[in-house]
Amino acid sequence: MRVLVAEDEEILAELVATGLRRAGFAVDTVYSGDAALAYLGLHDYDVVVLDRDLPRVHGDDVARGLVASGSRTRILMLTAAGSMEDRVAGLDLGADDYLGKPFEFPELVSRVRALRRRSARPVPPQLERHGIRLDTVRRTASRDGRELDLSPKEFTVLQLLLEADGGTVSAEELLERAWDANADPFTGAVRVCMSKLRGKLGEPALIRTVQGVGYAL
Repeated sequence: MRVLVAEDEEILAELVATGLRRAGFAVDTVYSGDAALAYLGLHDYDVVVLDRDLPRVHGDDVARGLVASGSRTRILMLTAAGSMEDRVAGLDLGADDYLGKPFEFPELVSRVRALRRRSARPVPPQLERHGIRLDTVRRTASRDGRELDLSPKEFTVLQLLLEADGGTVSAEELLERAWDANADPFTGAVRVCMSKLRGKLGEPALIRTVQGVGYAL
């Protein structure tokens, strides 16, 4: 659910990030290899979309460092060079998938989703609890057969609560998994999102606040 886009073409990086956010991911962007390493050291990403030809620290070296650290972050490598030798070289470095430029955006989103599923414990295509049904593939949600009009952020928060299977999810974990690095932990973003989500779920209330701990469904 959390993706780092490391691409030195800033316009392309922001276009990719915007599209991934619309698909429901929390996305950070960096434009150099050293910045990519810094962000990867600070945050727990599911997937990094990694341009191979990054400045300052080459994308190959970023991939090597990530693999050597034992990180669970999956690597989708991007490059303008699309020969078989380039693909093989990228995969040999430890990349989990490879996509040549130019690419079709729906394919990029599909590949990121597939890698995300491999980066964490398997999540069933449908999650259900207390009358809530969440389709993680089609990204639709309903309660007792009533369709819910959720924003991408609300959908992600609800998915995290359902995946916890009745357990408590802290506000810190929600921020880490559903928001990007620009989120201010003191703005009350989680509380506001939770209030809107509760309103859309309706009565009787399903999300409870566990004081000093977090939220549970």
